[in-house]
This record gives sequence, C-alpha cells and structure tokens, in this order.
Amino acid sequence: MPKTEADLFATLDALGIDHRTVDHAPLYTVEDSQRLRGELDGLHIKNLFLRDKKKRLWLCTVEEDRIVDLKALKQRLGAQGNLSFGNPELLMEVLGVIPGAVTPFGVINDTDRQVTMVLDADIPTAETVNCHPLRNDRTTAVSGAGLMAFLKDQGYDPLLIDFTEPLTDA
Repeated sequence: MPKTEADLFATLDALGIDHRTVDHAPLYTVEDSQRLRGELDGLHIKNLFLRDKKKRLWLCTVEEDRIVDLKALKQRLGAQGNLSFGNPELLMEVLGVIPGAVTPFGVINDTDRQVTMVLDADIPTAETVNCHPLRNDRTTAVSGAGLMAFLKDQGYDPLLIDFTEPLTDA
C-alpha cells in the first residue's frame, strides 16, 4: 500500500521542514494549475516520469514554464533509446500516485529506489516550491532547501540540470 499524504506530512514534520497545504480542484496539467491555483506564491513545477528502453526510470522536476527537449535530455541522462512517459500502472507501482499527481514527494513510495531524481537547477535555492502532496487536489509549499532535505532523507541525491541552457553538451 503506498504511503499517504498523512505519512508525507509526518515525514516533513519529523525532519523539521515547514510546509503549508491548500485545497483546490484536481489539477491534471500545467494549464489547469495556472488557471485554478489562485494566489499561490512561489515556484510552480511540472514533473515528468520518464523511462528508457532499458526500463530505467527518471523523475524530472522542472519549473512549469521550462521547455524540456526529451531528445537532448536523453543524451544528458545517458538514456538508451528514446525517453517515453511511464504508464499509469508503473507510476502507481513506483511512486504511488496517479497521472496528474506526479510530485517529487512521490519518492517516499519508491522503496526499491528505481527512480533517478532530476531537478531543475533553480529549485534547491527557491524560497517556496509548490508540489502536490501525493494527490492532485492539494498543493503543498516547502522551501527548496526543505525539498532537498526531504529528498536526501529518502536516499536521493538529485541530479541538478540547468534547463535554461541547451542540453546538447552531454
């Protein structure tokens, strides 16, 4: 059984990470988020759950307005074959979330450490990062440093990539 929002909040509390959560209508896309999120300050993200032909997995968390060139990202990550999006069943199996609720907090459910975490280079220093708390009808705000502390606690040392620069320097 995947860990829940309550488990996530208990982990954040145990780590001393300040967090604030707001309710809203379910969000499935960046466009939904921009339209329905209201006045949430801070950095807003999008999350890509990706796999290659060797079935290696990546969770890429980037600022919502970044354009992600999957061909260039494939080179940068050393992926084999094309990168594609993981299907809903794999997403639930590995991160314990449904499409639309993908979040860096999902690694709390990746008990086998199958995912390589990739972060936009600006996220760790952001004052506020808005993430889904394992469901897409709420948004939880933490600091970039708090998100990094959570990821490290879960056993992840994210690969930081500057998505404002072309990724052709693999």
